[in-house]
This record gives sequence, structure tokens and C-alpha cells, in this order.
Amino acid sequence: MVTSLDTVAEHLGLAPTNPRLLTALTHSSFAAEHEVDSNERLEFLGDAVVDLAIADLIVTRYPELNEGSGSLVRSRVVNEAALADAARRLGLGDVLRVGRGVVKENGLERPSLLADAFEAVVAAIYLERGYDVAKNFVHDALAHDVEEASKEPGDADPKTLLRQWAEASGRGTPSYDVISEGPGHDATFVATVRVGEGIVATGEGRSKKSAESRAAQAAWRDHVDA
Repeated sequence: MVTSLDTVAEHLGLAPTNPRLLTALTHSSFAAEHEVDSNERLEFLGDAVVDLAIADLIVTRYPELNEGSGSLVRSRVVNEAALADAARRLGLGDVLRVGRGVVKENGLERPSLLADAFEAVVAAIYLERGYDVAKNFVHDALAHDVEEASKEPGDADPKTLLRQWAEASGRGTPSYDVISEGPGHDATFVATVRVGEGIVATGEGRSKKSAESRAAQAAWRDHVDA
């Protein structure tokens, strides 16, 4: 069933004619064709509001999560795929204003387009109704995702786990250097992983992949989850 603008607006607590809501629902492709503002600036603001709201939810409802595991939970919720799913649940794809090319290419199912729209409508709520209302809206939309992620915050291989934590905490992407020791038919690989300027760990394995995995595991054990 197609969701109407009136239904979406009512759920957001805004009038269907609200200018900021209409801008939040305007993709750049539509904006270019009709010479109106797109939702890009609102998406920029909404990104920060969503991030803060989810951090608030994690800290207040999940005291058992430390900084490392909390960052992982946030990264599993505040990402393109999860926010696109939230947009679909709200029916945003049915009311987004997009250009002819996007319609022709069935672009309304693009996760990036939907995730940006979700963040833009959060910004519209924030600007029109204040942070507390926007925060509660984000909590309602994503609380289940946070709950599921909190059950197994480290449910990933060591390299993925370390990368998600590093990127979510602003430390950038981990880098790996691998050397081999011994003859080619019986080599041992030694990997060194670096995260930002303060984390260095090593691991050994019979393959490059296993050495990197053990280095990531050591970095997580000794520096994040210590």
C-alpha cells in the first residue's frame, strides 16, 4: 500500500505543507529540474542529530556497554542500510520528490537516497519542534535496531569489528603491514595493525589473512576491550 504525504506528515508531527518537510523530501534530482532547494543541507544536519540521539539511547538504556562496544552498536545502527530500512518503514520512498531520471531507473529503492531522506526529515523535526522531539522520533524509529545490535555488539570477524569501532570513534580505517618469515613452502606471516596514532598490535598466522585477523583480535583485546 502506498503511503500518503498526509500520513507521513502526521507521523512526523508536521503539517504536510510545512516548507522544511517538503524540502526534506526533495531529492537533488527533483531540485535541479524544478529550481528548488534539495534536502542535502538538511541531511547534513540530520546526520548529526541521529548520531547524537543514538549515542544518548545507548548510554541511557545500555549501561553495560563500554565505549568500544557502544561505538560498535552505534555503527551498526547509524549506517546507510539501517537508516534506509527505517525510511522504508516510514514510507518515505512513496512521498519523496525525485527527478524523472531517478523514477525511470527505479532509484527510489536506493539505500543511499532513502537513508539521506530519513536524516533530512529528522533535521526538519529538529528545526520545527526541537531536539527532544527529534530525539524521541529517532529512538522510536531505531530502538529495536539498537536492542538487536546490543545483544551481540561484537558479532563480526576481528577485522570487521576493529574497523567498525575505529571508524565509528573517529580513528580512521586500520592499516595492516604483513611480512613473511621462513621458506616459501613453510612461511609464517606476521601482521602489524595500526589504528590512528595510538594503537599498534601484531599477530602471526600461516596465511596473510589469519595473521591480519589475529593482529586485529590483539588490538581489540589489548586496547579496546581491556
